[in-house]
Amino acid sequence: MFHFTFLQAAVTGLIQGITELFPISSLGHSVLVPAWLGGSWRAFSDTPQYLLVAVAFHLASAIALFLVFAPRWIEILRSVFSWKKNSSAFRIFWLLVLGTIPVALIGFAFNNFFQRNFQKPLSSAIFLTINGLILFGAERLTMHRRAHSVPSDENLAIVERVSPGQAVVIGVGQSAALFAGISRFGVTVSFGMLRGLSRSVAADFAFLLSFPVILGASIVKLPKLGHGALAGSYGALIFGACIAFLATIFSVKVLTRWFKTNSLRPFAIYCLLAGTISIVKFGFFN
Repeated sequence: MFHFTFLQAAVTGLIQGITELFPISSLGHSVLVPAWLGGSWRAFSDTPQYLLVAVAFHLASAIALFLVFAPRWIEILRSVFSWKKNSSAFRIFWLLVLGTIPVALIGFAFNNFFQRNFQKPLSSAIFLTINGLILFGAERLTMHRRAHSVPSDENLAIVERVSPGQAVVIGVGQSAALFAGISRFGVTVSFGMLRGLSRSVAADFAFLLSFPVILGASIVKLPKLGHGALAGSYGALIFGACIAFLATIFSVKVLTRWFKTNSLRPFAIYCLLAGTISIVKFGFFN
């Protein structure tokens, strides 16, 4: 019978909550951290049930995202149900739909492929390094854009500035996060910047876009949680989900302030260092 401890649940939940929105890949760290720790941690992450644990903790992050941005989501949903086609909230809803469709289609079509590659540390290390290059590239290619330096009260970080075409391109780029090691939030912000958005607007859109994508991916796998696969570990699962929930709220609060005046570079440096060291570890000394 599968069993994991409250300590493992707490650490895994903390990793999920922090790395889901910090642009350093939650799935990548969910694979690499147990692999680095080894022993029972590595055995824990090598089980098929570990993916279900990750799904449960992703659902906790989705709930946290909704609650943090609840006023905006309520406004968006109200505009849809009342069919206020000329409202900005209604337009935001359709932009989010356009941004979600590409990753949903690609995830559905290649679901088995991504699952087979989920628990491979070397693969995650390689994609974490690529994630660092994406973040660096986005900053480098947009470093002279004046919009990045406009004060936050003038540079209104609202997704009304996102065009339908930009939403689709960002959604396609977000699909890269199906590889463990590529950050969903990071690649969404990067593609938004490369498509002409300021860093703060791209981050704002990424925060909203994260909720339906994470929620949808979690709901697809959620029924398996009740089929006994995690029997005997529900207490630890709930505990870890609470940790993931609180850590996600913390991450959102930090990052909403960070991207008003700061760049992706520190996260890029971290990904390049952690990814390269992990490639050496799992590629040559594993």
